[in-house]
Amino acid sequence: MRFRPCIDIHNGRVKQIVGSSLKDEGSSVSENFVSEKTSVYYAGMFEEKGLKGGHVIILNKKGTPEYDASYAECMNALKAYPGGLQVGGGITPDNAREFLDAGASHVIVTSYVFADGRIKKDNLVKISEVATPERLVLDLSCKKFEDGYYIMTDRWQNKTDTKLTVELLKELSSSCDEFLIHAVDSEGKANGPEKGVLEILKSFEDRPVTYAGGIASYDDIKSIRDMCDGRVDITVGSALDIYGGKLDTDEIIKICG
Repeated sequence: MRFRPCIDIHNGRVKQIVGSSLKDEGSSVSENFVSEKTSVYYAGMFEEKGLKGGHVIILNKKGTPEYDASYAECMNALKAYPGGLQVGGGITPDNAREFLDAGASHVIVTSYVFADGRIKKDNLVKISEVATPERLVLDLSCKKFEDGYYIMTDRWQNKTDTKLTVELLKELSSSCDEFLIHAVDSEGKANGPEKGVLEILKSFEDRPVTYAGGIASYDDIKSIRDMCDGRVDITVGSALDIYGGKLDTDEIIKICG
């Protein structure tokens, strides 16, 4: 198990938000923490601690003025820690290369591949050709419905027809290097991890997987480690001390081993 840090950027600022509060209309969200420090500060901290494979996420919709401010802040982080961070948020074949050239180790994609409510394999081929599978992370962020967990797109607002399953992970694994899974219902709420999602992830071994959502205590981290035999990496957001929470970053690194 590895600790994968995150830098979430909204309206040009590093924040921790309640993920389900994101909307296309307007730029307001439910905020847990707004940092006075820049993305460069956090990128430097993660490099100093030897943490690789964390992710920078642009939370604004592409094409808005707010996106432009967040894009600039994201680029600053990538250039500050070249090769140490992945990037997501509005990634397409048209812009993937510029993020990789700026220093991103990988690009993270959801909405371009899962477009119009379904998986588009031709889009997956296109983004894989530009980024190469070795530098592509598929974000299969999901929300619980009556009959399972479904992939959500467009800043977690729109449901697709695709369930998160071990079979889906295996099917997609030849097209990417890693998976990032946000449990949307738990994201930003620090109410404990989504056990149903972890039940799915623990049975998959073909690619690295990072889980995000709801982690609020050291016991939560230990339970994920034990439940998944250390195979699933974690991200901690709002509960982290550097983002206004109570969990010590160095202690989390120790637990992850």
